[in-house]
Amino acid sequence: MKYFDAPSLSFLCNLELTVEKAHLPGVTPVGNRRIIRVEGGCFSGEQLNGRVIPGGDDWITVREDGTIIQDVRILLETDDKELILLTYRGIRTGSKEVLARLDNNEKVDREEYYFRTNPIFETASKKYDWLNKKIFVSIGERLPTGVRYSVYQVD
Repeated sequence: MKYFDAPSLSFLCNLELTVEKAHLPGVTPVGNRRIIRVEGGCFSGEQLNGRVIPGGDDWITVREDGTIIQDVRILLETDDKELILLTYRGIRTGSKEVLARLDNNEKVDREEYYFRTNPIFETASKKYDWLNKKIFVSIGERLPTGVRYSVYQVD
């Protein structure tokens, strides 16, 4: 059986989110939960630039081994005032020591842990309609006051 060639990636934008301190509902039947409100942020790339509208949320489930499963919904506003909904699920994992340092808001080199998401864009904008029709992936980095992603289009 012949396999397809691996898809290539092209850079879309950098996305940086600032967040509030986590709300900690505790261990539910689903897992240990954290809810984090997104306060704002920005995104920039050749085709996509703007700000993050405050008010989105990251509903996190922390697995027993410390792996974090993200479920994020945020609203973007482009520099030309178009609105884009962005949702993504992601995984952040690493050694127990590294995860503990991240939980303590320490700066940790992003090469020390795995942090990936699968962004899905949704917009009514005709100009940015192409975002509705593509697959994207990102590499993340935890910052003391938020997160930073480099978002790529799967070609």
